[in-house]
Amino acid sequence: MNIQCSLLSAILMTLSLAVAIPLPVQAALPAGLDGQPLPTLAPMLERATPAVVNIATESRIALRRNPLLDDPFFRHFFNIPDQPRERRAQSVGSGVVVDARRGYVITNHHVVEGADTITVTLNDGRQLDAKVIGSDPESDIAVIRVSSDHLMALPLADSDRLRVGDFVVAIGNPFGLGQTVTSGIVSALGRTGLGIQGYEDFIQTDASINPGNSGGALVNLRGELIGINTAIIAPGGGNVGIGFAIPANMMSRLMNQIIAHGSVRRGQLGVSVQDLTPQLAQAFDIPANQGAVIAQVAPRSAAARAGLREGDVILQVNDRPIRDGSNLRNAIGLIEVGETVRLEILRGGKPLTLNVKVGEYTPAKAEGDALNPRLAGAIFEDVGPNSPLAGKVQGVLVARVESGSPAAQAGLRSNDVITAINRQRVSSTDELRRIAAGSNALIINLIRGQGELLLVLR
Repeated sequence: MNIQCSLLSAILMTLSLAVAIPLPVQAALPAGLDGQPLPTLAPMLERATPAVVNIATESRIALRRNPLLDDPFFRHFFNIPDQPRERRAQSVGSGVVVDARRGYVITNHHVVEGADTITVTLNDGRQLDAKVIGSDPESDIAVIRVSSDHLMALPLADSDRLRVGDFVVAIGNPFGLGQTVTSGIVSALGRTGLGIQGYEDFIQTDASINPGNSGGALVNLRGELIGINTAIIAPGGGNVGIGFAIPANMMSRLMNQIIAHGSVRRGQLGVSVQDLTPQLAQAFDIPANQGAVIAQVAPRSAAARAGLREGDVILQVNDRPIRDGSNLRNAIGLIEVGETVRLEILRGGKPLTLNVKVGEYTPAKAEGDALNPRLAGAIFEDVGPNSPLAGKVQGVLVARVESGSPAAQAGLRSNDVITAINRQRVSSTDELRRIAAGSNALIINLIRGQGELLLVLR
C-alpha cells in the first residue's frame, strides 16, 4: 500500500511539473550579443541585389545534315520525312544595371553572343526585352539596353584600390536557379595569361562562381561594383574556389567606348615588347625589377613619332605601374584612339618621361558575301600585331558572324581562326579571297578555342 501511494505521488508530481514548464518556443538568434549587433550582409544586399538581373537568351543553331537529305527524290524513295534544319538553343546568365536612367546593363559577351532574343528578369519579377548595344569579344564585355522605369543601378568602386584579402560578395544566377549570393575574399589581383580572353587583368576570388554567374556582380561590403564575374577554373564543372572577375575600372572604360561607338576602338603604340626578367635587368644594368622592354618599334607608328627606342623599359603608363608585357598591352588596350598617355621609361638606366598620342591599328578586312556566297554574313580580318593571337597562330580571324546567315548555318562562329581553305594555308584576307573566290565547295580548317575543326561547305 505504501509503495502504491509513493508511486501515485511521484506521478502526480511529474504531471504538475509538466504543466508548470512552458512549451518550448522556436529558436531565434538574438539581435545582439554583449550589447553589440550581430554582423550581417543583409542591409547591403537589400540595396545591391535589385541591380543584378537574370539574362535568358534564345538562338537558332543550324543542324549539320547529309546533303542527300536535301534531295526530294532520295527522301521520297526511302520514305524519309522532312527533317528540321535548325534547333533552338537557350542559355542563362547574369547582368548588372549600371545606368538606371538610360537602362544600360553590363554583362559578358559570351552570354549574349549569337542571341536572337534576350529577356532580362529583374529581382522584382519583371521581365523585359533587351537589345545589344555593342560588345567586345576580346575582353568578354557586352552592353545591352532595356526600357523600364524604377530601375536600380550599382555604384562603381575604384577597383585599383582593391587588396588581396578584401571581403567580396558575388551575386548572380548560377545554374539558372535564380538570384543567388555567395561570399569570399579577393584571392589575387592582376591575373593574366590564362587564355580565357584576349585582354586579361582578372580579380581572382574564392566566392562561389558557377555556370550562370557570368555577367553578374562582384561587390564589396559597401555594395559597390568592383568586378563582373566572368570565368572559373572548374575541372569537375562546378566551383572549386577559383573564380575570375573583370575589374570595374577596366569594364567602365570599355563600356563607355561601346556606348559611344558600338565597339571598342583600341589604340596601339606600335611596339613589340618582352617582360623585364631579372636576367635582362642584370644584363642591361637596369635598376628595376619589373616592366616591359621594347624589342622593336614599328616605322611610322605612334611609338616612333614619340621617340621610343628599342631597349627602352616602360615602367608606368599614366602613373600606373607596368609589371610585364601583358600588363602594358592591357593598359594601352583600354586607351581610346587619339588619347595622349604619359610613359615613364628607363633609357640607358636613366628615367625619362614621354607623351605618346595613341594610334589606331585597322586590320585588313573582307566581307564573306564578296568572297563566296557560302561565307555570306561573316566578316574576316587579318591577325594584327595588336591581337592576342599575334605570334601564336597564322590564319584569318572570323571577326563577326551574323545570326542566321549562310556562314552561321555552315557552322562558322565569331573568333574562329581559319588556317586553311581547300587544303591551302591562309595567313591573310588577301589569300582567303584568292582561294575562296569561285569555289563550288569549301573545305575549311579552323581553330576554335583550344581545338581544331574541319567544315565542309557545299
